[in-house]
Amino acid sequence: MANLLLDNGTIESDLGEIARELAPLGIQLRHYDPGTSLLFPDLLDQDVLTESEKGYCVELHNSVFEFIQQENGAIWCDLLNIHPASFNLQHLIATYGRYHTHPAAEPLYVLAGEMIYGFVLPDGSQVQLLVQAQDYLYIPADVEHWCSPTASLNCKAVRYFAIAEGWVPNYTGTQVSDSLNKPR
Repeated sequence: MANLLLDNGTIESDLGEIARELAPLGIQLRHYDPGTSLLFPDLLDQDVLTESEKGYCVELHNSVFEFIQQENGAIWCDLLNIHPASFNLQHLIATYGRYHTHPAAEPLYVLAGEMIYGFVLPDGSQVQLLVQAQDYLYIPADVEHWCSPTASLNCKAVRYFAIAEGWVPNYTGTQVSDSLNKPR
């Protein structure tokens, strides 16, 4: 389940409280446990997946979560697979590890592992959100954020795309608060 680190060092783990903190940004966080991970546990434990295995995971996920695609107007989705040997790991961290926005919403469902997201709240304070397996995160268009894998370098997540450009980042120049230690 998700955890939220507030700018004052407080950690919030209650899903309702996390949702309340993120509501001013329009961010949605839900936890779904449909049991689909039981259908492909070996694939979730593997670091490297073939394109066919990735496709199988996405197809199976979508058979249970078709409503996520519909509510987001997704035209396609893919499987983000981060592991220590990812060939583009440093590029991913460099691309998405700085504050940015996207012209379209950024919905994501975590199948396995975890990711960290940082957000700037309307009062200027910053928070970090740890999302883990079975967490669904919806970040609306134009919400300032960054994301990074955790130190475990392990995440498999279904990403939903509503526009052809995907999640092209528009950097904002905002610096991460000194009170939050962003993992690298």
